[in-house]
Amino acid sequence: MARILAIDYGMKRTGIAVTDTLQIIASGLTTVNTNELVSFLKDYTSKEAVELFIVGEPKQMDNTASESEVLIVPFLKKLEEQFPNIPIQRVDERFTSKMAFQTMIDSGLKKNQRKNKALVDEISATLILQSYLYSK
Repeated sequence: MARILAIDYGMKRTGIAVTDTLQIIASGLTTVNTNELVSFLKDYTSKEAVELFIVGEPKQMDNTASESEVLIVPFLKKLEEQFPNIPIQRVDERFTSKMAFQTMIDSGLKKNQRKNKALVDEISATLILQSYLYSK
């Protein structure tokens, strides 16, 4: 089986998580600079089979689109153009950053380590992917 890859898209950094080949376990992969994201994905998909992209969908508490959605829409179009054979699904990403930060606290990371925003993005992508896996 191919992997599922999740993307927590951000203006500066993007967190990425993937499943194992059996699509059971979600694991953080890395965080990349957003301007290098498409080239990273091209490189990754040339080495690993990816069956599906999961992209976080930021929403407000009233279920309307977040302001950052306007930044994600052009990325989604580019993703569809560059990877026409890999479908894209969206997953609600409300609270993932807060949950990621709490996960860092719960796992015993020191305050200095919790300032690593790249790690928060990677954990957020993992939470988005885990949410998808639970729902399927």
